[in-house]
Parts: sequence; structure tokens; C-alpha cells
Amino acid sequence: MELETFAWLLTDDGQRLLETAAHALADASGDALAANAAVRKVEPDPERSAAAMTQVSLRVKGVAKFGEDALKMYFTPDGLEQATRWRVAAHRAGRLAAAQPSSVIDLGCSIGGDLIATARAGMTAAGVDLDPIRVAVARANLDALGLEGAVQVADGTGLDLSGFGTAFADPARRGARGRVFDENGWTPPWPFVQDLLAERRAATAVVKVAPGIGHDLVPDGVEAEWVSEDGEVKEAALWSPRLATASRRATVISSAGGLATLTEEDDPYQGEPRPVREVGRWLYEPDGAVIRAGLVTAVAAMTEGGLLDEHIAYVTSDAGFAGPFMKSYEVMDELPYREKQLKAALAERNVGRLTIKKRGVDVVPEQLRKRLQLKGSEEATIVVTRIAGVGRVLLVRPA
Repeated sequence: MELETFAWLLTDDGQRLLETAAHALADASGDALAANAAVRKVEPDPERSAAAMTQVSLRVKGVAKFGEDALKMYFTPDGLEQATRWRVAAHRAGRLAAAQPSSVIDLGCSIGGDLIATARAGMTAAGVDLDPIRVAVARANLDALGLEGAVQVADGTGLDLSGFGTAFADPARRGARGRVFDENGWTPPWPFVQDLLAERRAATAVVKVAPGIGHDLVPDGVEAEWVSEDGEVKEAALWSPRLATASRRATVISSAGGLATLTEEDDPYQGEPRPVREVGRWLYEPDGAVIRAGLVTAVAAMTEGGLLDEHIAYVTSDAGFAGPFMKSYEVMDELPYREKQLKAALAERNVGRLTIKKRGVDVVPEQLRKRLQLKGSEEATIVVTRIAGVGRVLLVRPA
């Protein structure tokens, strides 16, 4: 989409075309081709009609990330894909607001997802980006939601940030050939991120990074926080020393509005041998954020249990617990690990629908399920894992 075309979408005529496109897509029951044909009858200019249809389609898709706000926002396809989900952004903005910074500058604001959260949390929000389209979209999104904020085209790495209370950065991790896994290929590059986190460029800083970041990359004094939403790890955030309140943190967010957080202070086994024990009545699968943060033994402590295996993130206990940091399963039986005997044991229980969870073993659940050829009427869940170096299969019931 050209900048001129996007600017036209913001005019009265453009707004009317967006309404037409939204109605056309609804009337066509989501059939984009039929909706596009209807829009072309109203606006024959191919760029304008295509831009309107793209925006309407992205708005519908964006509801999953931004809720109902998405229906009045503006997007680019890659900007929406890379945007932070609103609950995660709101959590981060809330933490920042608690530190009471005078202002926050977003270095690479893209379509403005984090700017929106910052402004809503009551902070003075400013954003820069190298892409004029993204800057225009970010500005339009602030206006559409009635929020204050300044946005401009600029290279954040060349700005004097000393006048801002906090600098926020979300380094781009995609290049012309796809996802970039080496931190030295990020934009802005890792040395710039290190300067931010060392508080050499701004008073404080927070940097969003991929959840797979290694613990060895986290600078001394910086807090690494892994965040999951509804059981899926979404990101990690690095908090500079004056914002850090822990070394490692796992934050778990639910779509129902709940939020819980766990730090190394909740783990009595830090620096101690990891507790390992035999299978108990209950099995616990820690949330992905807990695993990434290296706080599995904190779950072992809160469930009065231990690990099934020193190197595998399953916890077992004789006591039943429910909590946000893990999924709970009652252990019903142990089944044979060998495939032929496993098939017979499941057939004996009349199992036809099978959920396979696995960790620490070379098993592809879809392939195993196909080979088992189960035909029964019952449903079951099995956990295939390794305990003390030996493959084991547990028949469990989700709590």
C-alpha cells in the first residue's frame, strides 16, 4: 500500500469505502473475492479498493490480538503479525507506569500496538520508525482510539534519548530471508540493545525479545521476564537494572483477565540439587513461561513434589493442586512403553481418541497415533517421557 493511498483512506471518502468493504465482506459471509467485486463497483480505482478490502480483512484478523479495538484500527500485514497482543502489552505498560517514568519512547513503533498500551496507562508516549507507512498507521491508530502520542519517521539508534524516562525497543527479527535467530542480525543490533539495557542511552529501558533467548545473553543486573497467554509463550522482556525487581520471572496471563507471576524468590531450590522422585498420584506440566524462566523447581516446591527426571520439565507429587503455573493430571496407570504392547493396553481399555503428550523422547505424536490404529469409543491421554533415562508411558486424566 502506498502512503498516498493510505492517506486517502483517512478522508471522508476513504472512510465511506471502508464501511462499504466491511458490509460487503459480511454480506459475502467472508468470501473475499465476492466482497472485492462488490467494492470495485463502488470504487473502481484498484489501489483504493484493494487497500480498503485489505484493511477490513486485517481488522477482522486483528480482533484476536487487539480485541474489538481492531475493528477501528489500521494495519499492515507484517505489522499485525509482529504486533504484541494487547493483554501482554498492557501488562508491560502497567509495570512501566508503576515505575513512574516521565515519558516512554518506542524505538521502532511499527503500527503502534505498544504505543497504544503506553498511552492508555497514562504515560507520555512517543514513537519512531524507519517506515513512513508504519508511522502513518501508528498515528492513525492513536487518533482512532482517541489517545495522545507523537510519532515520526526517524532512526531510533541515532536519537538523543536522554530526555525520555524510558526507552522501549522491539528489535526486528526478520530479514529478507525470513526469521533471524542470531541476535547480531537484529534491527537495531544487539550492541545497541546492550547499551540500552546498560542505561547508557536512556534513564531506563525495556526490550522485547524472542522467548527463545538464552539465559547467557541476559546482561548482569537485567531482569528477564517470560510471558505466556493462555498457555502459549508469547515473548520475553528484558528490564534494565533500575526497572528490574527480580533476575528471572515467569508471567502467566489468561484471556479471562487473570495474571500471575513467579520469580526465583519463589524457588527454594535455587543453587540446590534438583529434587527428583518416583511417579506420584499427580503429574504437573509447568507453563512454557515457567520452563523458559528456569523455574520448574518452583512448581515442584509449590506442589510438594519433585521432578520425574532431572532434565525433563515434568513435576510429580502425591498431593493434588490447581494453579496458573501448571496443568494438572491425575496419574491413573502406567502402560507399556513398547508400541505393540501399548496398542494392546489401549485397545483393552476401548480407547479410540488419544491425546499424546511427550517430553524428552523421540516420538512424533501424530505418527504414533496413526500407527496405534485405535478404534474404540473411549478417550484417553497418555504422557510419553523419560524417567531416569528410561522411556515410560503414563495414563493420565486432566484435572
